Order: sequence, then C-alpha cells, then structure tokens
Amino acid sequence: MMWHAYAPTPIGDLLLIADDEGVVRIEFPPATAPDNAPPDDRRLAPVIRQLAEFFDGQRTTFDVKLALRGTPFQLDVWRELLRIPYGETRSYAQIAKAIGRPAAIRAVGAANGANPIPIIVPCHRVIGSNGSLTGFGGGIDVKRWLLDFEANLRLQMPRDREPATRSPSR
Repeated sequence: MMWHAYAPTPIGDLLLIADDEGVVRIEFPPATAPDNAPPDDRRLAPVIRQLAEFFDGQRTTFDVKLALRGTPFQLDVWRELLRIPYGETRSYAQIAKAIGRPAAIRAVGAANGANPIPIIVPCHRVIGSNGSLTGFGGGIDVKRWLLDFEANLRLQMPRDREPATRSPSR
C-alpha cells in the first residue's frame, strides 16, 4: 500500500509518496498523486516535519526511512549522494570516482537525474566539474536556490553545529 501527502515548502508544494518501507518519491510541482496512493498526512507527518525543519534552517540531515529502488549502479550513486555534506557540492566526476567507477561520469549524471527522492537524497548538490549547474528535476532556478540556501545557512552555523553526513540505510 502506498500513501501520499503534500509538503508546503518555499519551492512549492512537494508531493510525497511512501509505502510501508519508507519514502518512495518526492515530486516537484506540479505533481499529481497516483490513484493507488490515497492521502495520509499522518503517515507522512515525519517527512513533512523534517522537510519543514530543513527549509526553516533547523535540519541539515534527514533520518526518515527511505525506500530507494533502482539498479545496483543507481543505488550506489544515490548512497554516495547521501554522503555529500550539507552546504557542499560534488561534481559528477567526483561521485563516479567515489563509487569506484571513474569513467562512468555520464552514467552518474543519468542516475543523479533519476533520483526519486530529491532534497532528502541531495542530487541538487551535484554540479559540473567546471562548477556549472546542470539539470535538475525541479529546474535550474530551484537547484540554484537550494544551493544558495544551504551555503548561506552553513556560513551562519556555529562550529559545534557543523552538519554531519547521513549514513545510507539502503
């Protein structure tokens, strides 16, 4: 069984879809819930709360359960994305090297673009080797906004509150 809810954010109302295993998808507006996923704000309340905390500058990592589903290569890329610290970026080449596939830069880009759980799995933190902002499901303006938002908040953080990376659970 799947459920859905909408999370109000400064970048629009995000569609959240989850099942018994965890968050399955986050979609940028405009997004329509699938027919087989009835609304259930209660079940998705922890995700809605953590996204609100993130956008309020009170959260740098997420600890909600994720139900990542993809190819073994995609899962490797998405797990590596979870290791990118808040307020920092990595290039597609750096991700490829980190997963032991240094020649797979384009494949990393494709896997990054197929990430079903943006923001929580921070695909927005991946940029071109020359620092350019490349494709993003929410659009380049949203990617720029997210990167600027994180960078500005990170500069304001006390040293003892530096963000940690998330250990991927799946």
